[in-house]
Amino acid sequence: MKAAVLRSYGPPDALDLTDVQQPAPGDDEVLVRVRATSVNPYDWHHIRGEPLVARLMPDGPALRGPSIGILGCDMAGQVEAVGRNVTEFRPGDDVYALLPGGGFGEYVCVREDLLAPKPANLSYEQAAAVPMAAVTALVGLRDSGRLQPGQQVLVNGASGGVGTFAVQLARVFGATVTGVCSGRNVELVRSLGADEAVDYTTEDFTRRGRRYDLLLDNAGSRSVSAYRRALTRNGTLVVVGGPASRWLQPAGRVFAALAVSPLVSQRIALADAVRTPEKKQCLRLLTELIEDGKVTPVIDRRYPFAEIRAAVRYQEEGHSAGKVVVTL
Repeated sequence: MKAAVLRSYGPPDALDLTDVQQPAPGDDEVLVRVRATSVNPYDWHHIRGEPLVARLMPDGPALRGPSIGILGCDMAGQVEAVGRNVTEFRPGDDVYALLPGGGFGEYVCVREDLLAPKPANLSYEQAAAVPMAAVTALVGLRDSGRLQPGQQVLVNGASGGVGTFAVQLARVFGATVTGVCSGRNVELVRSLGADEAVDYTTEDFTRRGRRYDLLLDNAGSRSVSAYRRALTRNGTLVVVGGPASRWLQPAGRVFAALAVSPLVSQRIALADAVRTPEKKQCLRLLTELIEDGKVTPVIDRRYPFAEIRAAVRYQEEGHSAGKVVVTL
């Protein structure tokens, strides 16, 4: 089978498009023919092995070299075969999943407890845009943010992969939503259900005098003290990510924010889709919302598998409006 294999850290060109042996499912696994995947910061951080401090962290890039040979945490495809203990799926079923890796290949073996039925009203491309970004938004708002109906929510970085889902989910949960984005994406953010869209190039949302119960930060564009200025006294800041650097960021920004948390009245928490134990349950809920027409993935660009390096380069620039999808 064809796969994009990572043998050593480097730029997107480090991905080697080559033939590898097709995997065989274990007793509790499902073999899936991958039809589409998408690119996330999780992927290119592992490709570059950066920030370097992350090599000392669990689930981060390994210290000496890549620990995940075939990346791709988002996957949508069709069941090819099942292990003998699998009861929920059968060959031909359309599925999707949030994986540790494997989406950057034509076939992947997935544990049954990670796999969910694909939303019936989505194409493979659309479904592949969902797992990492939408689960991050869901965990950030519902679990880390403890969002309640009627609260005021601000999504910083509202036009990105996580942000486009967060705006929609916050509305589903009954919040009043303000989205922060560039001027060119204001109409997109409003179309997703934001009650207000703020252009960060012309206005500093932390100095508007507005206070929010929950601030979901995808952009890392302000200091913790500035974010606290935009929160109510008992509000919550949920940190997702931000601009990267070779040595420390965005991990250093996350650590610094969490270190402040015990010292202030506001809560500061992390949205971590990678470590959540309820990936399958999250995807099942998202499937219901998508099939009910309450949540829709936003795709910025689509690439064929042969151009996956270009897809990674584009996503790494950090300016995509929604998701970057790759078809296999």
